Amino acid sequence: MTYTASMPTVFRSRVDWWLLLLLLASIVATLLALIQVTVSRQPGGWWAVLLIALPLGVGLPVWLLLSTTYTLTGQELRIRSGPFRWRIPAAEITAITPTSNPLSSPALSLDRLRIDYGQGRSVMISPLDKPQFLEALEAMRRGS
Repeated sequence: MTYTASMPTVFRSRVDWWLLLLLLASIVATLLALIQVTVSRQPGGWWAVLLIALPLGVGLPVWLLLSTTYTLTGQELRIRSGPFRWRIPAAEITAITPTSNPLSSPALSLDRLRIDYGQGRSVMISPLDKPQFLEALEAMRRGS
């Protein structure tokens, strides 16, 4: 894939196997809870599972898995992960360093890049094709 400033380039997040298993376990546990509440016919339990557990235990993991992407638009890096969004102007990026920091971030893998930008801000991402992403990001920063 070659980066061109005229067309946004989208990079998917790498997904670590253990995180995928954790997210799938959340989905299965939530569905089992839904079955248990349905079978036991607990008053009010159905609504708690339907309104709280299903969106958080099934919806959020699926949303994160399907939507975590990094888009280079020519002027900025756009990061999307479930309900979370970042827009980082290319001119504000000051450093890009590899990291395996486990802190919360829009990254589904510990094979990450730390992007420093603005005044002391940073975000960690995990593009699936890290070399291609770095090449495209550098080309965007140069204004190619």
